[in-house]
Amino acid sequence: MEFDPDRPMVIVLMGVSGSGKTTIGTRLAEVLDWDFVDGDDFHPDANVAKMRRGEPLTDEDRWPWLRSIRAFIDERLATNDPAIVACSALKSSYRDVLLDGAENAHLVYLRGEYDLIRKRMEARADHFFDADLLDSQFATLEEPTPEEAVIVHIDAPPDEIVESIRNQMSELSSPS
Repeated sequence: MEFDPDRPMVIVLMGVSGSGKTTIGTRLAEVLDWDFVDGDDFHPDANVAKMRRGEPLTDEDRWPWLRSIRAFIDERLATNDPAIVACSALKSSYRDVLLDGAENAHLVYLRGEYDLIRKRMEARADHFFDADLLDSQFATLEEPTPEEAVIVHIDAPPDEIVESIRNQMSELSSPS
């Protein structure tokens, strides 16, 4: 993975629900003066209703959603309009849909321990995701390798996490 800070790009923030994708994405977008888009906004109403009922999504539910996010990524790269998009991207096959062949689209994995994320989920009152679905998300999660993603641990305050992402992305652009 190479990072060119002078070329518009898309950063895909991934992780299980409750890992801070929206919080970190919003703050990172403010720091970089880029747009932030939450992948949840691409879900069709049927997916949202299913998750509200506490039902995990199937791959069949996810493919159209992932293709919509990929279309957004392609559009932003084609128009040289940088953005950050939050998407759980739990499986390698999902990340393939989102990123394969998308030059200057990069993955950042917000990695956290189950207990920390569960505690965060239980404290949220304004989100459709049922905290009981966290088990299924961790069961589905195929963690990316450091070659696939910038990996950032989420046990620090949001501003430190944003700074860590920026530092790691900058290291990618430094000559070896």
